[in-house]
Amino acid sequence: MKKASSPNSLEPFRFLLRIHNESSAVQVLKQPASMDNLEHRSDAELLRLALAGEESAFLLLYERLKGGVFRYAFYMTNSKPAAEEVIQEVFIALLESGKRYRETQGNVAAFVFGMARNFVRRVERRESAYQPLPADETVEQMIRGELVESVRAAIASLPEHYRQVVVLCDLCELSYAEAASRLECAVGTVRSRLNRGHALLSQKLKTAGTPQTEFPITGTEGCLI
Repeated sequence: MKKASSPNSLEPFRFLLRIHNESSAVQVLKQPASMDNLEHRSDAELLRLALAGEESAFLLLYERLKGGVFRYAFYMTNSKPAAEEVIQEVFIALLESGKRYRETQGNVAAFVFGMARNFVRRVERRESAYQPLPADETVEQMIRGELVESVRAAIASLPEHYRQVVVLCDLCELSYAEAASRLECAVGTVRSRLNRGHALLSQKLKTAGTPQTEFPITGTEGCLI
């Protein structure tokens, strides 16, 4: 796996922009206007400004979206390096192809999710094994003290269509409607896949001899966290 930057590092993007500026693919980022002037702008407005060369707009958009991208990639792959790689690739791709975004097709977060989903699939095709990870306080709280690594491994081993809804609803805290929008399927499909995903997780944890989390039968918004 290629070395990836920390999710908090913007240097790869600054370097990319310098390279693009030399090739005229993307304008060089202008020195920032005040962040205070951008805080109330929508993600779509920030994206337009970033593509026009406004550095502050890009930095703010990155700060808004990086957490969701990282959580999604992290839980889908069970690999911190893979998640960091996905973040880098997603924001490079956003600069390269952000002009394809149309507000009528959804929000910027959904557009970025589509990119992240594609990059996660590339990583999964390339990597045959998942790496063990250090404990994460948020996940420990979510699984109520159960063995973090075993649960992550169980999630990572789910078939993709079940893993997607478990990650989006249980770990990224999206509602059924939001997950359905991201996955371009019906809300009822999300519910049924989540129920089945929970059942498979319980079975996997039982087989592995891991103390089981009680995955609930989903209700109106049956997320675990």
